[in-house]
Amino acid sequence: MTNARRWLWGLQAAVALVVVVLVARTVERNWAEFRSLEIHLHPRAGLLGLAMLGVFFAYAFYIEAWRRLLAGWGQRIGYRAAARVWCLANLGRYVPGKIWSVTGLVVLAQRAGVRGSAAAASAVATQALVLGTGVAVVAGATPHATSALRLAAGLFVALASLGVLVWEPTARWLGRLMNAQTPLTPLPLSAVGLSGAFMFLGWLTYGLVFWLFVRGLLPDAHLPFAIAAGAFTLSYILGTLALFAPGGIGVREVVMISLLTPALGSGGAVATSVGSRVLLTVGEAAAALIAVALARRTTPSETPSESP
Repeated sequence: MTNARRWLWGLQAAVALVVVVLVARTVERNWAEFRSLEIHLHPRAGLLGLAMLGVFFAYAFYIEAWRRLLAGWGQRIGYRAAARVWCLANLGRYVPGKIWSVTGLVVLAQRAGVRGSAAAASAVATQALVLGTGVAVVAGATPHATSALRLAAGLFVALASLGVLVWEPTARWLGRLMNAQTPLTPLPLSAVGLSGAFMFLGWLTYGLVFWLFVRGLLPDAHLPFAIAAGAFTLSYILGTLALFAPGGIGVREVVMISLLTPALGSGGAVATSVGSRVLLTVGEAAAALIAVALARRTTPSETPSESP
């Protein structure tokens, strides 16, 4: 092993250790906060288990959505390899600063064989579609949860970002800006539609996860699915947009508590908001471990390639 490879391996190990420590501290802090709540809970293990399983299904939809975007630029990556890249990059959200998950997605995708320009463009398109489909869910499920102007602004940002990648002149200009060896071709609308459909399913699955979690934690609570899905989605979006909050910590809880208090009471709203943070953090860490384990068994046919 050369000195350069040793330094690279050491740097990767250090970054991985930092991410693991930050995720562990997040789980510990949230669990301590959850246990300190003075509220009677009667959890149902079956429903909570289904909620945890649902987190993996939501991830599966988002991973496939990302693969569909890459396919629009002629990049083919096996599902196992894509799952490893997506799940590991997602843990970067717990590192202070909002660039680490996006940067991690680009770097890991390139290491998996995806062309650099397509990897970077897919990160932009992914964020735009996550925002756009999330706004659609909130508008359909809980239209009065936030102002129409805020929803319209979010939709505009998403469409404008996608427009840059879909329109040929701006797509090629962006490719030259990134010093791509091969021009960045416009993203086909078919790829945008398919990816958006999978992301929409991902949001609905997350809404179902949260609804199951509330029913499992507070069996006597009466929370309609639409409110659960809208509250979760809006809190997640605003937490993601909060540049100062790693993983949206704090922002998501405040938004969720304000939306759920009328249905669950203040104690129930606090318990479910903090408890869902524990559920998602554990689920995200577990998904990354599973993805890494599966990626080690990747077959030759699953390696990334350029389509003709």
